[in-house]
Amino acid sequence: MYRLSLAGLALTLALAGCAPQEQQQKWAMDYIGPKIMLPLQFTNITSSSGQPESSKDFLGKVVVLYFGYTHCPDVCPTTMAHLARAEQLLGPRAKDVQVIFVTVDPKRDTPKVLDAYVHAFMSSAIGLSGTVAQTKTLADRYHVNYSYGKPDAHGNYVVNHSAAIYVFGPHGKGRLIGTELTPPEGIAHDVRQLLADANESWWQKLV
Repeated sequence: MYRLSLAGLALTLALAGCAPQEQQQKWAMDYIGPKIMLPLQFTNITSSSGQPESSKDFLGKVVVLYFGYTHCPDVCPTTMAHLARAEQLLGPRAKDVQVIFVTVDPKRDTPKVLDAYVHAFMSSAIGLSGTVAQTKTLADRYHVNYSYGKPDAHGNYVVNHSAAIYVFGPHGKGRLIGTELTPPEGIAHDVRQLLADANESWWQKLV
């Protein structure tokens, strides 16, 4: 499993300087911000419901984007369980949050398989199972690495992939990056802060 290194991003952020408002915020995840993290953007990728989805469909919500695969033995289910718990902690505000699971194994993760997987954790989650090209384009946009292991005698294989949680504000702008080690309480805390600043009035100055 690849581990996301934020050293380069942190250095870039330090060189760019931080606005006073950023320094006043307390985050459980790593604040990256829209100057470094690209906005949420994808078009017509098949969802777990079998319908095409585009990033514009989720404007107005905090989006939590995660790349993984349904046969993942440990990190993916741990992350999804944390996101599901964070959703519970958010209570009524959970309706303003959308968890999107993007499979990096579209060959095995058909919409039907993906739908069963994401809904085993939370009914509101959406899975995206694009073509190989769509998956690579979206993964490259957020510097997500993944590679396929050698199939065994039964055709099973492991997919090594970056284990990061990408969080976007209601306007689709990049905000935070976490991992499977981010506790549900921390995720819920950060999402509440983003929702409290839903109009993003002071974030606009950073774009």
